[in-house]
Amino acid sequence: MKIVVCIKQVPDTTNIKVDPETGTLKRETAGTVMNPFDMYAVEEALRIREKVGGTVTVITMGPPMAKDMLRITIGMGADEAVLLSDRLLAGSDTWATSYALAKAAEKLGCDIILFGKQAVDGDTAQVGPSTAQYMKMPSLTWVKKIREISATEITVERMMEDGTDVVKSTLPVALTVVKEINEPRLESLKGKMRAKKYEPQVLTLADIGGDPDMVGVKNSPTRVAKSWSATREAGNAELIEGDAAARAENLFGKLKTLGFIK
Repeated sequence: MKIVVCIKQVPDTTNIKVDPETGTLKRETAGTVMNPFDMYAVEEALRIREKVGGTVTVITMGPPMAKDMLRITIGMGADEAVLLSDRLLAGSDTWATSYALAKAAEKLGCDIILFGKQAVDGDTAQVGPSTAQYMKMPSLTWVKKIREISATEITVERMMEDGTDVVKSTLPVALTVVKEINEPRLESLKGKMRAKKYEPQVLTLADIGGDPDMVGVKNSPTRVAKSWSATREAGNAELIEGDAAARAENLFGKLKTLGFIK
C-alpha cells in the first residue's frame, strides 16, 4: 500500500511578530516548525504501514529549508520524503496549494493520503478536502480513529460536534486527522542516524506536470490583505470596600444603575 502524508512548515507560534508597516508576519524572526496537527498524520501513516504493509512518503511544499522538517519524519520512520519547491509556487493560497499537492501525489501514486486537520497559521482546514477533490477521491475529515483497513476499504470514526460518525469508504481515500487519533512517536536513534544523511527528493512544478497558470500568488483567488497582533487594553475596574452586606448593597445599586436589574 502506498501511503502519502502532506505536511506543512509553519511559523513557531511562541515567537510571532508582525511588521506594523506592511501587516505581514516577520517569518525570518519567528522560526519554523512542523504544523503540530501534521505530526499525528505522520504517526497514523506509520501505524497503517505496520498493520497492512506498504511505504510511507511525506511531502511538503515550501522553500529549501523545509528539508530539515522532512528529515524529522524520516527519523520517525517514514520511508521517503519529497520537497515540492519552485518559485512559481510562491504565494499560493489553499486552492493553488491543493492543486500542486494533488499533482505531486498523483506522480508518486497513493492509496491513502493523510493530512493534519488544519494548519495553525491559516486555520482553514481546506487543503486536505481540496486535494482530494483534485484527485477525484473521497475525503474523510476529522478522523479520530481507524477501525478497520484493508487493501480496498477503510472504516473510520469521525469526531463531530454532537458525537461520532462511523464511515466506510473505498480506497484510494484522503483523511484529515485530529490529535485524538494517536500519540506521535519520537525519532528513534536509528531513524536519526538515517535522517542525518538523508537527502529529500526535490521536485519542481514541471517535474509533477503542473500548470503554471494554476499556482502562485497571481493565480490564487484569495490573498491575505493584512495580519496584526491582538492587543489587550486595560479595562476599568472598581474595588468595592466594606463588609459583605455593604458590598452586596453597593453592587446591587451599581447593577441597577447600569440597567442590569430593574
